[in-house]
Amino acid sequence: MSHLAAEDLQRFCEFLYNRVGIQLGESKRYFIERRLFDRFAKTDSPDFSHYFQRLRSDPAEAAAAISAFTVSETYFNREDHQFHCLTESILPEVIAGKRPGDKIRLWSLPCSTGEEPYSLSIWLLENWRLVDAYHVEIVGSDVDTAALAAARAGRYGPRSLSRLSPEIIRDYFDPPHHGIRPIIEDLRESVIFTAANLVDAASMRANGVFDVIFCRNVLIYFDDTSRARAAGNLWSCLRPGGFICLGHTESMSRMNDQFELRRFPRAIVYQRPETLR
Repeated sequence: MSHLAAEDLQRFCEFLYNRVGIQLGESKRYFIERRLFDRFAKTDSPDFSHYFQRLRSDPAEAAAAISAFTVSETYFNREDHQFHCLTESILPEVIAGKRPGDKIRLWSLPCSTGEEPYSLSIWLLENWRLVDAYHVEIVGSDVDTAALAAARAGRYGPRSLSRLSPEIIRDYFDPPHHGIRPIIEDLRESVIFTAANLVDAASMRANGVFDVIFCRNVLIYFDDTSRARAAGNLWSCLRPGGFICLGHTESMSRMNDQFELRRFPRAIVYQRPETLR
């Protein structure tokens, strides 16, 4: 079982694309085969035909396969210039239309194993003096059920924590056990984790409407059609006047021209206008 037939590779890539919008192909053959053959072994599948039948009929295996192919590289305080922008520029605009005690909803997706939404929680506690004046709700979502389980557990090693100061690690993480530090219970309870698929409108809408969305470094893996669909779903999940932060190599203007580009001192972000143009 050293190689997939070209037609089998194509069938699997079409499955993955239809489920989560990620486009892979022949150029990623080694990456695909390595992960698929691992799933073959774990499911006692003798060949692709047997495995693919199971993949289409067993939701648990479909979730496991998606987990194997979604990108989960992350760490605390990644691209933190956008966190500066959040507290210095974005949130002052958000609260201009709210009263003390009102809800502010922040969404991190895909949230992977939780580093980004927990980073948001820590950042607000450390850097936004009005954090206790509003009801801040942070939601982390992902299509990868294994990543969500890890996020809820909130246990992190040195690689994830490498950009945090010793003081932050001391204050927000329990002592290490075999090199792994659990995040403190209060912080773990400050983030809600849910399932969401960027290209599935129903799963996106199920999470409600947000004031600020962080959707970083995932749309680069989509083709133009999937990007446009994801951008439309993100638009629907932003309240009028809400903001979205993308990765530094991503541009919303090439996916959906309804968003307004906003240039703040710390970052370029995108905004859903209060009224349609």
